[in-house]
Formats: sequence, structure tokens, C-alpha cells
Amino acid sequence: MLIGISPAVGPELLDALYRMGHGDEIVLADAFFPGHSHNSLVIRADGLRIPALLDGILALISLDAYVPFPLAMMRPVEGDALDESVEASYRAVIDARWPGIPPVERLERQAFYERAKRAFAVVMTGETAKYGNIILKKGVIPIKPEH
Repeated sequence: MLIGISPAVGPELLDALYRMGHGDEIVLADAFFPGHSHNSLVIRADGLRIPALLDGILALISLDAYVPFPLAMMRPVEGDALDESVEASYRAVIDARWPGIPPVERLERQAFYERAKRAFAVVMTGETAKYGNIILKKGVIPIKPEH
């Protein structure tokens, strides 16, 4: 355990977050996501829900302020209903850590998979909410000017 780092952020995830650069993306995937067939770096976070992971991660990194959408989720397939409480639970954490972040971009299913293939890593969680996957684009650390 480390002081100031959420126990939800394990050593593999902490290492990946450290190695990611500005503009790199990480996928927080639900328990059903085909992570191992879509990315060579898969980090296991089984049993953890995405809001807890988001809180731990967003205490350590910022989101990209230089793009219109630093967050992306999957758009429901035609005929499926979207549970809006899923995104709302994520936004509550995001807005508490980084107020003013733009709305979530919704991607078509195959477009989301393609983006996951190019992501730095996929974190497989215990999230069971349908369409619970979210992509985060890492920003730069805000630097306070020296006086």
C-alpha cells in the first residue's frame, strides 16, 4: 500500500499510468469486453467497479485538455436501450476530480473496438453494467508557475 494512492490502483495499473504519455489512451473495460483479443497489454482489475477505478486513476492523471473529447464510451447497438445511470455514475467521479471536462463521446461498437486496439492498455474490471466501457485520454500534469 502507498500513501495517497487508492488501493483500487494496483501495481500493474500504476506502472501503466506512469508510462503513458500525453494523448495516450487507456480503456476501462467491463467484465464482458474482449480485452485480450483487442490489445496486447491487458491489466486485470477483476471485482472492481469502474467508478472506484476512475476515482483512483483521476487522482493520479489529468485528462487531455487539447482534444474535444478526452472520454469515449460505446454507443448502444440498434435495438438496445442505454442505461443512462452508468454514464452518470462515471461523470459524478470525473466531475468531482476534473470539473469542466467535455461530454463523453459515444462511438459505434466497431469504432470503439478499433480505438481499444490502439490504446496503451485495456483494464479488465468487474463492471457488469451494459455498455460500461470507457476510454480515457491522458493529459499533461498541470504545472503551477514558479514565482
